[in-house]
Amino acid sequence: MASFFLQTISLANLLVVLSCSASLLSHDEECSALFEFKQTMFYQDYDYGLHKLDSWRILIKTNTSENGSGSDCCLWDGVECSNEWHVIGLDLGKSSLSGVINSSSTLFKLVHLQMLNLSMNFFESQIPSEIAWLKQLRSLDLSYSLFNGQIPNEISYLVQLSTLDLSGNPLKLQSHGLEYLLQNMTRLESLHLSGVELRSSVPCFLANFSSLRSIELIDCQLQDEFPSAMFHLPKLKHILLRDNSNLTGSLPEFHNNSLLQYLDVSSTGFTGIISESIGNLNHLEALALGKCHFSGHIPGSLLNLTQLTYLTISKNEFTGLVPSFASLSKLTVLVLGYNSFDIGREYNWINKLSKLRTLYLDHMNIQDEILPYLANLTKLNAVSMRRNFIFGRIPTSFLNRTQLIAIDLQGNQLQGQISRSFLNFKSLEYLAVAYNNFSGTVGIESFTGLKKLEYLTLDGNRLSFITTNYTNDTQQELRYLGLSSCNLKEFPAFLQLQTKMEYLLLNDNEITGLIPNWVWNNSRKTLRMLALTDNFISGFHGHPHFLPWISLEVFDMSNNQLQGQLLIPPETIVIYVVSNNNFTGDIPPSICELKSLRVLDLSSNKMSRTLPPCLGNLINLLSILDLKGNNFHGPMVNTCKQGSLLKKIDLSENLFTGQVSKSLANCTNLEFLSLADNSFEDIFPLWLGTLPKLQVLLLRSNKFYGTLESLSTINSPFLTLRIIDISNNYFTGQLPIKSFQTWKAMKSVYIGESTAMESKIPIDKGNSFEFPYSMTLTNKGVKRAYQKILNIFTAIDLSCNNFEGQIPQSLQDLNGLQSLNLSNNHLTGRILPSFGNLKNLESLDLSQNELSGHIPQQLLQLGFLSILNVSFNHLEGRIPQGKQFNTFENNSIHGQSLVMWRTIIQGM
Repeated sequence: MASFFLQTISLANLLVVLSCSASLLSHDEECSALFEFKQTMFYQDYDYGLHKLDSWRILIKTNTSENGSGSDCCLWDGVECSNEWHVIGLDLGKSSLSGVINSSSTLFKLVHLQMLNLSMNFFESQIPSEIAWLKQLRSLDLSYSLFNGQIPNEISYLVQLSTLDLSGNPLKLQSHGLEYLLQNMTRLESLHLSGVELRSSVPCFLANFSSLRSIELIDCQLQDEFPSAMFHLPKLKHILLRDNSNLTGSLPEFHNNSLLQYLDVSSTGFTGIISESIGNLNHLEALALGKCHFSGHIPGSLLNLTQLTYLTISKNEFTGLVPSFASLSKLTVLVLGYNSFDIGREYNWINKLSKLRTLYLDHMNIQDEILPYLANLTKLNAVSMRRNFIFGRIPTSFLNRTQLIAIDLQGNQLQGQISRSFLNFKSLEYLAVAYNNFSGTVGIESFTGLKKLEYLTLDGNRLSFITTNYTNDTQQELRYLGLSSCNLKEFPAFLQLQTKMEYLLLNDNEITGLIPNWVWNNSRKTLRMLALTDNFISGFHGHPHFLPWISLEVFDMSNNQLQGQLLIPPETIVIYVVSNNNFTGDIPPSICELKSLRVLDLSSNKMSRTLPPCLGNLINLLSILDLKGNNFHGPMVNTCKQGSLLKKIDLSENLFTGQVSKSLANCTNLEFLSLADNSFEDIFPLWLGTLPKLQVLLLRSNKFYGTLESLSTINSPFLTLRIIDISNNYFTGQLPIKSFQTWKAMKSVYIGESTAMESKIPIDKGNSFEFPYSMTLTNKGVKRAYQKILNIFTAIDLSCNNFEGQIPQSLQDLNGLQSLNLSNNHLTGRILPSFGNLKNLESLDLSQNELSGHIPQQLLQLGFLSILNVSFNHLEGRIPQGKQFNTFENNSIHGQSLVMWRTIIQGM
């Protein structure tokens, strides 16, 4: 601490010396300093730049003459001087400047500068600590100029600053945090650091900075709770905090003297209800609360904010009926979708928002012919109403909105024929009408007149797309084309003319044979996604070894008839899925060089041999590895290193041998692990219990052996486990009594909307690939494939081993359990009456053990129980009567060693 204090004193003294020395610069010397700065700069060839430095000339004297036209620097473009002829302002914003500003730059000699604007240039250098010499600065704007590296602590010495703008630069804040940087800048009026990597909390003392008018901290990786008192700053007009997912907080009670005009906390961790006091924000023009965790009803007072032009509250947990927003007549943007609103049909108020340009009503339970309500919206450019229950035909009044640029009506119940309905929309760039009930035939000529169209998706209707009717001179350049489930028999011929395609989706059609040669040449530089799943494609003309598209990120050809050797994608690939085909051979080592790969799914093919050793290096980069259903053999490769991204590993239904790789202990993000149906020979890998996110563990049908008693030695084992299947192995000893006590994820009944386990793999900014988890599991006596695994499903299968002893009482606490299979062991004792407390249980199989006693009457309490098998035990007594027991087949109760009787014997 003393050392730091001395360094601070030394720096302060140095600054005094330098500033005093610099203050002695004459006016001519300041002009010379500016001219020297010019010499270190050059122009980028960007059209928007103004070449301000062209006016910067200085008189150069020689012995015999004077060269140059000469001029006073106070007259130069971008330069402002004081009455004392000192340079106090330098505005070089948006000047196309490039060069390096280093510690020796003469710029820092201008110690009288009060305003420095270097924004929107191309410096690509660090901010020198010598910036502290400009201690008179009131305004510092370095935004969007490619400054990089650390923000120097010395900026904190600029205590006169009223404006600090470092936005849009790849900068990082040093470890001291915002508190250190801002603590002395009590005069701040504008604080703009958007895009800077702060990784800091917002200091509470900012609530005392009474001069603050504008705070823009967008996408700064802020964390912890935002000080709610800052919303009450008396002069505050702008507060923009969006895209900080780790920033928490809530909106306070607002006062009626607030000057707030722009409030944006979207894509943060803000929660809570919106108070009626929000109606006190009389000056509010933009309110953005999207993608947070707000709940409750929309307050009625919100409808009093008549100055609002921008309102987005999508992707929250709002409930109740959607109110009429007709009073907000100035709205140009309205985004309400993805909440939990009640089903309603009152949307005619939309017709009164005549200034709307953007309207998003996605996933709102709308059951209405809503499109006629848009008749008066003559300024509407973009409309999205995907995933509702909108029905009927597209009305003429909607088709007359010819100014529309984007239309998204996916996932509704619209019907009728498309034919040439949309040809009136001459400005249309985006058209998505997938997953409706449109019928008839359609071809590319139905959209030929739409010269600006770039995005077209017709997937999942009852359409038949005609592939041959097209002309060479009428084609628009599409970037996205979705024709899944359009009864295609071949590749659409018009694709030969497409050279800028980025996304091509032809899933679930009837395309047969080989992919034509011309496909390989089209969009070679631009194609990013090719999805051809669920067709009958057998191969590729020319049998290429490498896929030719140099920008390809997603390649999905699952469920086809491809054969031969595996195709090698380019190094840009992120998602590579070729499951359910007929590929043979091994995994080529060149796969290991794909450093961008996140999903590798080769499942259900005919591939064989051992895995290449280099695969261990690639696996550490993956999120999904699925090799299920092949003939791979040999030992398991090392899978994880520290920092592994792996969430799902499926090696089931192969011929792997040996022990389970202990490198799995490093897979701290692992949610799903299946090693089922192999020949692993090992004790139970109890160290898997330390994985904090593991939910599904499938080890069935191997050669695992030993007891499970050692599970009790792990601290908090398997806390998130919901599904475990270790059946058909050689486990012995008693069931793991203490382990059942720690399986917390099975103890609670899930409340809320069920969702499927999946990984969202980002492929570019704003887009992601949803990859659902699947598995094979025996449930209710039937081995079945689960294409989706719901987050409410819980199951334990310990069958077909050599477990002995009594059924542990600790099982009674697993209240969320839906399937329990302990059959084909050597269990003794009685069936637990406390099983009657497992109210979610749907399947219970205790057959082929050595259980005795009677079937507890308490099992009648299991209202969801549809499968009960207690056959081939030593049970006796009456069989419970009534409820679901009357539906069970006799073979589920009786067995060769069962002595039981019904309470009423027919004929007595």
